[in-house]
Amino acid sequence: MSKAHLSPIEVYKLLPRTNCKECGEENCMAFATKLVNREVVLDQCLPLVEKKDKTNYLRLWELLKPPVKEIIIGTGNAAVKIGGKEVMYRHELTYVNQTVIAIDVTDEMEDDEFEKRVKGVEEFSYIYIGMNLSLDMVAIRSTSNDPQKFNSTVKKFVETSSLPAILCSFNPEVIENGLLVLGKKRPLIYAATKDNWRDMADLALMYNCPLAVFAPNDLTLLKSLTRTLFEYGVEDLVIDPGTFPHEGLSDTINNFTMLRKAAIREGDELLGFPLLGVPLTAWIGHEGAPEVAIWNETWLASMLIARYADIMIMHSLDGWSQLPLTVLRKNLYTDPRKPVAVESGLRTFGEPNEASPLLFTTNFALTYYTVASDIESNGVDCYLLVVDSDGLSVESSVAGRKLTADKIAEALREIKAESVVKHRSLIIPGRAARLSGELEEASGWEVIVGPMDSSGIPKFVKEKWPVKSST
Repeated sequence: MSKAHLSPIEVYKLLPRTNCKECGEENCMAFATKLVNREVVLDQCLPLVEKKDKTNYLRLWELLKPPVKEIIIGTGNAAVKIGGKEVMYRHELTYVNQTVIAIDVTDEMEDDEFEKRVKGVEEFSYIYIGMNLSLDMVAIRSTSNDPQKFNSTVKKFVETSSLPAILCSFNPEVIENGLLVLGKKRPLIYAATKDNWRDMADLALMYNCPLAVFAPNDLTLLKSLTRTLFEYGVEDLVIDPGTFPHEGLSDTINNFTMLRKAAIREGDELLGFPLLGVPLTAWIGHEGAPEVAIWNETWLASMLIARYADIMIMHSLDGWSQLPLTVLRKNLYTDPRKPVAVESGLRTFGEPNEASPLLFTTNFALTYYTVASDIESNGVDCYLLVVDSDGLSVESSVAGRKLTADKIAEALREIKAESVVKHRSLIIPGRAARLSGELEEASGWEVIVGPMDSSGIPKFVKEKWPVKSST
């Protein structure tokens, strides 16, 4: 059953119902509600975990487990989680475990190029509304089909990086030589097919590694392979229905959608595994300018992120390709029930003093970082009061009464604003102008309506500050 349709009452009936508060919640019903909303984990209910009779625990685990199995690739702090999805659409609940992006290297690359690409994956970093965007893995491909060469390449990777990896070859002997080096680090084995599945399954079981299953554009064969492998004993599977650019794009999107629908809507456990896409296929047979292949790979990857891919193998490391993809990924994998917010309180920019301007904004992350960027980039020395608006923008929070004159006045008192600056003038966003009269009455401060857009703050401060009427 999808969590979107699971009732807290169903969960509550299987809990101890003692309201012991050991889980940190006020009562068992509150804990049941948070379980359904994926805000807590089952093992936080200590009486249930410690109880000798595990019947209810197992029933709850079965009831709460996601339709798409969660699988861990790698070990320790470098490990990544894929899958774990419970809904088709993020507005139903939320997406978890964002799409993992792996960048490829091959066993025929020169040492300098190999090390440059691995280093590029590790160092890719961009701060977006307070969150760090990064890449996740390296896919080591055997283009030589030489087991010893692959072994040497994997050794070089281990010496170079601690990132989790995918070992890519359809030749079990090649994969085995990679696992001899990396097997304890739990890489993803790519891939089992109808021709090599038994040998690949033996390797997955021997090294306790997850295994990708590949059946291009044949969902019937794909399901048959997952059934065979699961019955053989391999439980951590990742399924790849094939990624086809250009003319095959509709088949690609349809296959990914049908697989995810079968797992979540129809409860097909044989297809309830993470999905793997390979936008790298946009480079196959490409003979023109590399920018064209990068563009094709990027839009293909963007569609796969939006259409259920849990992990992707890509070639391009260019910023203009990966930056929009990581931003898209981050936006899709934020919880729609909880706006991205920053901590409220007073911020200091530059070297302000007791005569410097005091401004305010809301704690919606995008609003805050936009305002902060406009202030910092123009070298404005000022104080900025961040008011809790439940993570909404200025205009939305004013319209929805999440931001009121009383709340702003209370925020001024909490930071002891009268001891921060000697004047009693507060610059408010133009989009909060309707609150000016009420705010003056509630706070006793002079309210100055600032620009509608934060890009106008530097010019506004330069022209309007200091305010002559300030005391």
